[in-house]
Amino acid sequence: MSTPTLDAIDLSERTFWGAPPEQRHAVFDLLRRESPFAFFAEPQVPYIPVGPGYHAVTRYADVEAISSQPALFASGSGAVSIADMPPDLNEFYGSLISMDDPRHGKIRRIVAKAFTPRVLENLVGNVQAVADDVVARARRTAEAGDGTIDVVADLAAPIPLRVICDMMGIPEADRAMVLQQSTVILSGGDPELVEDEEYMVTAFLKAGELLAGLMERLAAERLERPADDLTTALVTTEVDGERLSHQEIASFFILLLVAGNETTRNAISQGVLALSEHPAERDRWAADPGLTRTAVEEVVRWTSPITWMRRTATRDVELSGQHFPAGSKFLLFYAAANRDPAVFADPHRFDLSRDPNPHVGFGSRGPHFCLGAHLARREIGVAFRAFADHLPDLEVCGEPARLQSSFVNGLKRLPARLTGVR
Repeated sequence: MSTPTLDAIDLSERTFWGAPPEQRHAVFDLLRRESPFAFFAEPQVPYIPVGPGYHAVTRYADVEAISSQPALFASGSGAVSIADMPPDLNEFYGSLISMDDPRHGKIRRIVAKAFTPRVLENLVGNVQAVADDVVARARRTAEAGDGTIDVVADLAAPIPLRVICDMMGIPEADRAMVLQQSTVILSGGDPELVEDEEYMVTAFLKAGELLAGLMERLAAERLERPADDLTTALVTTEVDGERLSHQEIASFFILLLVAGNETTRNAISQGVLALSEHPAERDRWAADPGLTRTAVEEVVRWTSPITWMRRTATRDVELSGQHFPAGSKFLLFYAAANRDPAVFADPHRFDLSRDPNPHVGFGSRGPHFCLGAHLARREIGVAFRAFADHLPDLEVCGEPARLQSSFVNGLKRLPARLTGVR
C-alpha cells in the first residue's frame, strides 16, 4: 500500500469510503500527525447549496473537547449531514442527534422516562430469543442450499431489526419495508443502493415519509388501544406536562433505525469479518465466554460503525491553539479517534481483552452519548455468543462488499459458508 500524501487526500470523495479499512486508517494516521483539523470542500448534494467546507477532527482529545462543550459546538445546525439541510428536515431525520438544549434535554427526558426498567428488562430478555432464532434460520438456509449464507442479510441485519421492531410493536407485515427504507436513508448515496444520484434526495425523502407514516399510524392506534411496547410508552409519557407529538415519535423511530439498527448491524457484520481476519482472537473468545465484556468494546472500537458526527461553532473558538470563526463546521471522526495512539496502545491491533478501552464508538462524553448503548452492547454480545455456540463452523468465504458512505462504516454483503465441521 502506497503512503498517502496530504495534498492527495479528499475525505469528500465517495470512492475513498469504499477502500479497505487499512487504507482509510493510514490516511487518518497522517491527518492526526500532520493536519488534525484538515479542511475539505463539501461534497455536492443534488438540490442542496454547497456549503463553506468542514474541518476533519481526527485526534481523540479534540473530539472529546468538542463533544463536551455543546454550547460552543452545536448539533442543531445538523449533526448527521455535512450540508446544511432545511431546519424541518434536519430535525425530522436527526431527532435528538440534531437538537440542542433546552429542546434536546426535554425530548431526551421523555424518551429516557419511557425506557422504564421493565421495558429494558423485556428487551434484554428478548435479544437472546431473537439471536437464537436468527442463527437457527441461517443454518437452515445454508443446509437447504449450497451451504452458503450472507452474513449481512442472514445474521447481522435481522437481529437488531427484529429487536427494534419488537420493542416498538411494529407489525410483521411492515418489517420488510422498515429494513428497505432504513437502508435507503443510510445508503450515503451508494450508487448500488440509490442508482441515480439525481434521485438520491427524492429517495431519501420518500423513505422518511414511509417510515413516518407507519409510526404516526401506530402512535394513533396505541392511544386508542395501548400495548406493552415502547410506542405506547412514548405516546403516554409526560415530562413537565408535555408529551411527544406523533411526528416527534416518528422522528425518534428513524433515529432508532439509525442508531439502534444499522450501527448494531454493522458492528456485527464487521465484527464477523474482523474475527475471520484474526482467527486466534476468534478462537480465544469462543473458548472463554468471560471475555465478552471487553470483546464487545473492542469490536465497537475496531469497527466504529458510525464514522462521524458534525458540530458547528456557535461563536469564535479556539481548539488546541488554533482559532476558528463562528459557523465553522467540524466532523468528529470517531473512527480516527478510536485509533489514536495517544489513547490506545498499539491501536491497530485487534485485542479482545483490551482494557481499559475508552472508545468513542457510541459517541464521546457529553449530552449526545448514545441513549441505546446498553442495548447495543447486549445485542452484540449475545449475537457473537450465539455464533460461537451454534455456528462454530461459520467461515467467511469471499470479499466483503463495502458501503460507499462516509457516514456509516457498513457492509452490503459478506459471503460465508457453514463447513459442517464443529
